[in-house]
Formats: sequence, structure tokens, C-alpha cells
Amino acid sequence: MAKRSNNQETLTLVLSLLITLGLLGFGVWYFRNSLPFGFKQQTQPSASQSSAGQAFDTSSLDTRLPNPNVLTIDGSVTIVALMKQLQIAFNPVNPSLPTTYGLPNGSPNGTNKGIQNLRDGKVLMAASSRPLKPDEAQAGLVQVPIARDALAVAVGINNPYKGELTIEQLKGIFQGKITNWSQVGGPNLPIKVINRSPDSGTYTFFQEVVLLEEPFAPDSANFTTVKKDETTSILRALGDNGISYSTVSQIENQKTVRFIPINGISPTDRTAIENGTYPISRVVYLVVPRKTSPAAKQFINFTISARGQQVVQRVGFIPLK
Repeated sequence: MAKRSNNQETLTLVLSLLITLGLLGFGVWYFRNSLPFGFKQQTQPSASQSSAGQAFDTSSLDTRLPNPNVLTIDGSVTIVALMKQLQIAFNPVNPSLPTTYGLPNGSPNGTNKGIQNLRDGKVLMAASSRPLKPDEAQAGLVQVPIARDALAVAVGINNPYKGELTIEQLKGIFQGKITNWSQVGGPNLPIKVINRSPDSGTYTFFQEVVLLEEPFAPDSANFTTVKKDETTSILRALGDNGISYSTVSQIENQKTVRFIPINGISPTDRTAIENGTYPISRVVYLVVPRKTSPAAKQFINFTISARGQQVVQRVGFIPLK
């Protein structure tokens, strides 16, 4: 009898312990999921949620500077068509505020030089085809996303290579490791690389995304880095064996060149650009000092408004969502 009593007591203790642990576990779960602070697991934002492509709150700009007589802008060559159309569309909004794009005579100097001109006080705004570098942000500049874009890899219309390239093959070509079209399944023909100017934000972006910040090949008989960033002259130089890159909108209507798909995806696939699966997609920006003028803010607000985004779409870029 004593043995049966001991077994019953042991069983009772075990059951009591299990019930207590169950209640404790429920309590922890309840408080963790009901309290508004501290206990809920935080999730990391996905790439598509990153701040680079999100709308910028222009109320954070300090607009205590006086309005200029002319809103001067410099910067990207690859989005010059977009900037020109935004200037035209903005004019009826504020007819008393002329705008200029490019120094000194209306010719933009590229993203890198344009941002430097902004830092030096030579212009009041810059158009950028790449994100700000850390030192630029530390200097008090802010970037305002205005459109989505993609870089297209182009060859001459009569280039006998009809295939596509992987991002790794593209890297090899621009680093001088792949020098003949036969190395990527094409004819036995030297690859002539026409690289953009280092002043170009598109050059910088391509180097960061495709070359993973490694250097381009040095100039040689079949590798040329242009000194002035002019897309038309680059495309004319491609011939039957050349390759280069530019924003989609500057290439898609050209009759003398065609796209090379990258990783099997066309640069004109808008869905692939929006969701980031096309590997050379990006956001383009307007850049201003955080302390700026009401007029500069007005131009930015117009650009990111519904009317401004209609211009973005009409020119061939993808509006921000």
C-alpha cells in the first residue's frame, strides 16, 4: 500500500509540474504578442523596402535660404532627356523661376562633376544617376528619389553575336578577362569595349553593381574609356564588334544598336526593373543641400508629384510607386 501511495504522489507532482510549465509558457507567449513594446521580434526590411526607392519627405528640408533668380542644375548625362522635360513641365508652375541644366552652356557634366559643382556652390541642385557616397551625405547633401531606371548593355545592330550574357560574363568583358566574342559562344571576333567617362554616375553605378567595385580594364587597342560622357558618340563607335552601356531610354529608340539580355532578362522588362530581378536596375535622384530654398523644394515637389511622375513615364523611365 505504501508503495502505491508513493507512486500516486509522484504522479501528482509530475502532473502539477507540467501544468505549471504550460501556464508559464502560455503567459510568456501572451505577453510577448500583446505588449506594444520590447518583446515582439523585429523583422528586417526586404531589399524592396529599402529607403533608396521610397518617397522622400521634403518637409525635412530647411528652406530658409532666399529664392534664386535662376534655379541652376547640373549632373547626369544619361537622364538629360528627363531633366529637360521636367524643366519644360515645371515652367507653367512657376513662370518667374527660370531653370538651367548643365555648366557653363547648358551641357551637363555628369553625375560626379555635377555633385561636386553642387558642393562647390556653383549650382543649386544636381541630378544624379547613382546614390550619394558617404562623404557627400556627410557634407550635408540629401538625395530625393525621382524615378526608377535600368542600364542596358548595347551592341551594334550588325554585331554577329546574337546571344545573351550573364552578369559574370559582363564583368569579365569590362575587366579585360574576356576579349573575344568566341569566349561567350559567338564568332571569333575581338570585343571592342567603349566605356563611359569616369565623370559619369552611370560609370560609377556600373562599376559598383557589375564589377563589384573592382577596377575596369586599362585602356588598350580594344578598350577605350571616353573622356566626355556623350551617349550618342559612344553608340556610334560600337561598329560590328563593340559593346557599351547606357540608360534604357537613351538606347531603346536607336536604330543602329540593340540590347543584350543579361541573365536572360531584357532591360525593357518593367516588372523585372520594379522588383529588382533585372540585375542592373537603379533609382535616379535629385540632390540638394539640406539647407536650401523654397524654389528648389518646389521643383522637387513637382518632380515627385503625380504630374511630374507622368513626365517620368512619358520620357521612358519608371515612376516611383
